[in-house]
Amino acid sequence: MPELPRISGDKAIKTFKKLGFYQARQKGSHVVMRRNDKGCVIPRHKELAFGTLRSAIRQAGITVEEFVKAMK
Repeated sequence: MPELPRISGDKAIKTFKKLGFYQARQKGSHVVMRRNDKGCVIPRHKELAFGTLRSAIRQAGITVEEFVKAMK
């Protein structure tokens, strides 16, 4: 499994959009991304903790490999 990079919330949102997700709504600094019946919550923080990013990837129903590949 590839190492998760240290990225910002905005960069994570951009990557999820590349994977076909769209921004459904936002409340405060938390953005809800949706694709079909899957969704995830991403905080728009300067730097996301590894566990937070891994949790969002798991909620979205994708693999870490897919996320890292889309990020590049």
